[in-house]
Amino acid sequence: MSATDNRRPLKSRGTGWARGLATALARMGVSPDLVSAFSLVFALAGAAAFLGSATAEGWQRPVLLIAAGTCAQLRLLCNLLDGMVAVEHGRGGPYGPIWNELPDRVADALFLVGAGYGARCAGVEWADALGWGAAAAALLTAYVRELGRSLGQPADFSGPMAKPHRMALLTGACVVSALEGLWSWHGEALAIALAVILVGALLTTVRRTIRLASALKRQG
Repeated sequence: MSATDNRRPLKSRGTGWARGLATALARMGVSPDLVSAFSLVFALAGAAAFLGSATAEGWQRPVLLIAAGTCAQLRLLCNLLDGMVAVEHGRGGPYGPIWNELPDRVADALFLVGAGYGARCAGVEWADALGWGAAAAALLTAYVRELGRSLGQPADFSGPMAKPHRMALLTGACVVSALEGLWSWHGEALAIALAVILVGALLTTVRRTIRLASALKRQG
């Protein structure tokens, strides 16, 4: 299978702003691997913001939470642009498949575990376990997708809690968390989001496994 067989179908890839950014990066000679590496930078920054928000006071807490949500979206932007620079602009290198997958797995763990510890330190004692559970479930969704590809099947990016869905929910939780002091919550919004991600990612894993099994059965 070619590299394009493992590309998530994204409507944003066809937008003018995305094409413009990818073109600008390609013209500057930025490699897609470097763009992928920056997704890890944003993941580290996001995890740090989650942890910092747990003990921050006053206006600092909402600012750090919004920063964490922004980092989640910037991580997705890197995930969008690295493939566009590699494929549409022909700048993919021999290590592209590694950079396309491995940073994603690490970034998921950093965001989800970071959010879990941030919520735990804010007051939800079991939130760190939710963060680790959500990270493990996210890893399983990717494992089943890559298992299918190794068996000759197309990449399955189905949800209900694929990567864009996880990051969208986490970003939304950051916004709610930034305001939760108004009703005396302390980390509950992030904990609830992690619980939904955990359950949703497990459902996604089951769904992808069933779809893979059906495809293999049809293949005979």
